Amino acid sequence: MTSHVPAWPTTSDRVRAIVADMTLEEKAAQIVGYWLDQGGEVVAPMADEMSTSKDGRTLADITKHGLGQYTRVYGTRPVEPAERAAWLWSEQRRLKRETRLGIPALVHEECLTGLAAWKAATFPTPLAWGASFDPELVEEMGAVIGESMRELGIHQGLAPVLDVIRDPRWGRVDECIAEDPYVVGTLGTAYVTGLQSTGVHATLKHFVGYSNSRAGRNHAPVHAGPREIADVFLPPFEMAIRDGGVRSVMNSYTEVDGVPVASSPELLTDVLRDQLGFDGVVVADYFAIAFLEVMHAVAADRGAAAAYALQAGIDIELPTGDAYLAPLVERVRSGELDEAYLDRAVLRALQQKEDLGLLEADAFEDEAPTEVDLDSPRHRDIAHRLAAESLVLLSNDGVLPLAADARRVAVIGPNADRVEALQGCYSFANHVLAHHPDHEIGFEIPTVREALVAALPDAEVVYARGAEVEGDDRSGFAEAVETASAADVAIVVVGDQAGLFGRGTVGEGNDVDSLELPGVQRELVEQLVATGTPVVVVLLTGRPYAISWALDGEATPGAVIQAFFPGEEGGPAIASVLTGRTTPSGRLPVSLPRSSGSSPYSYLHPILGGPSDVTSTDPTPLRPFGFGLSYTQFAYGDLQVDDTAPTGGSFTAEVTVTNTGEVAGVDVVQLYGRDVVASITRPVAQLLGYARVALEPGQSRRVSFSVPTQRVSFTDRSMVRVVEAGDLQVWVGAHAEASAVVAHTDESTGGAITNEKKAGTRTLPGSATPRATVTLTGDAHVVTPADPRIVSVSVA
Repeated sequence: MTSHVPAWPTTSDRVRAIVADMTLEEKAAQIVGYWLDQGGEVVAPMADEMSTSKDGRTLADITKHGLGQYTRVYGTRPVEPAERAAWLWSEQRRLKRETRLGIPALVHEECLTGLAAWKAATFPTPLAWGASFDPELVEEMGAVIGESMRELGIHQGLAPVLDVIRDPRWGRVDECIAEDPYVVGTLGTAYVTGLQSTGVHATLKHFVGYSNSRAGRNHAPVHAGPREIADVFLPPFEMAIRDGGVRSVMNSYTEVDGVPVASSPELLTDVLRDQLGFDGVVVADYFAIAFLEVMHAVAADRGAAAAYALQAGIDIELPTGDAYLAPLVERVRSGELDEAYLDRAVLRALQQKEDLGLLEADAFEDEAPTEVDLDSPRHRDIAHRLAAESLVLLSNDGVLPLAADARRVAVIGPNADRVEALQGCYSFANHVLAHHPDHEIGFEIPTVREALVAALPDAEVVYARGAEVEGDDRSGFAEAVETASAADVAIVVVGDQAGLFGRGTVGEGNDVDSLELPGVQRELVEQLVATGTPVVVVLLTGRPYAISWALDGEATPGAVIQAFFPGEEGGPAIASVLTGRTTPSGRLPVSLPRSSGSSPYSYLHPILGGPSDVTSTDPTPLRPFGFGLSYTQFAYGDLQVDDTAPTGGSFTAEVTVTNTGEVAGVDVVQLYGRDVVASITRPVAQLLGYARVALEPGQSRRVSFSVPTQRVSFTDRSMVRVVEAGDLQVWVGAHAEASAVVAHTDESTGGAITNEKKAGTRTLPGSATPRATVTLTGDAHVVTPADPRIVSVSVA
């Protein structure tokens, strides 16, 4: 079976024979999902408007032609895992027995912060992965998530999110990893590797450009040039495809330059398949095909929407067959759409099922699990380690770690004693369980207050809520002030509530105009600081906030810790850092904004993207990408870099890192580079590679980076990705602003341009080596798929 349509898949003889024997209705049935439990819960955009009635039909009637996928069997409402597994095994056997082709359904679930099901472990949100800079641990987390899914008969997970952060006002920032494409790519690929090692297919989201939605508004138009798409948004996907072998990709809801991604063969076929080498299955984000009609207005009806999406390269319609069933069949039967496009999608879908073992005779013939532990000690150990590694110490005047003689500790704030505050938007608790208040969360998740009570057995821990996350109610301020005034130290836990579509302060559909802390939380903190009691602020958030008042103001808290939704072990991890049992090692995966007006911002900016004398505004972030303090200090020395390297090769950079403090700690060693002169403008600093290095007091270790020159490649003026010859500055720094070079125009313009409001200078903690230079030699190297993308690191 061959065809003239683009990107025709390579499949087995068995799959081709099955497709050749299928009716149109059977083909359509294999490329749609069915949302069994959808019942009013808003867990997807416009889910209530897009829901369809079952019209009293039985499941046997609904699936009489077969079924491609079951949508969120475990993740739509609270169900006992073992009981649901027994139902699923029975249902799969029914599909095998009662449908003509006898093919089981593929089952997919959300799994961004762990399997999104009742009683399943909740891990830190992806922003926390980014803050950890630990791909090995993220891979370990992916594997344990995949094992839980596989045990329950789940075949595909809708994660990870590889959108590169561009604007913190966007609500879905808490689902993203970082503002740096390389960090997104390495950690996202690690998650894919872990999940797929268990036989569960990962799904990359959201291809492509979604995070660049205008003004940080969900689904808003994306205006990104082809170079920005190629050099910023595509690299993480390429890494997960070529280095991670990912088997599924999900489209972005947005339009790019006026063309909805769900209808773009240029993106979903030419770029994704022909350029990046993807050969798996593309699934629609929920209702994205229908949105071509109802939201984008590029299709007159569902049939036209189906034709657009299928020709573009979307193989599977999720969550239901709103467009790919009757409307698509009618289009094909009438001759308006070439059946070969339908065959292409069905071939890919059935090849995926064959790869997953669903076409084998013994599929689901074993017994369903009768005892299921979705939150085992292993889950909790990984969750705790990742949470602890992700905590970023932003400031500390010496109040941390807490003094051993503290006898009365006040724990205050709207997020101090709420389990929901520890979890991200795609946790089961905040995504689904919020609609089922009669159900307990189903697993142990100590709050910050509870964890501090356990960690400080000799201290009296007193609590006051003080305020809510949202709203302007100040009635709790007086109690909070009184509680803090009578304490030796006050731990104030503020931040976000994750949720969806207006329920909460961050998460899908929860975009913001302001980057001030929600509600009256800032005012609460300021009143507590005014008591004179030492105050430690813990930010439990899903986005970075503009908190200059807390870091650089006149009356600041004694310490500030940034915790991006750290999951079920977040409370104990925070308590461990507060008490000094753990030395903080997290680093900012995204710049802290100076203000709402400074967004969008990326540290990967050219000279004129930063402060200069030609503008009176200063986009410098409050704290830069890669920033984070410790209870110890680190120094860098003896940077050795190859003098030259071929444009199509690699170079080595080595540095000695020393723990110059008195306690053990982990440093995130960050290697930066700058292309001094190029044919297009280049960033003033670009992370080339990184490594977590554990050091005892006084210990030194030698860190070696082998850097493929592909790391400094870019799309040139002819839209070809190249590595150009020339000088590359290389240095090791504690963060992106260490060794910063600020542009001033007064010299270059001979004094013709001066600015009375020029940006000021500042000094932040964190050292850097002097810059070394490696000269890349030879002709411009055209990057190929064979060029390595990942920096190799060794630590001696």
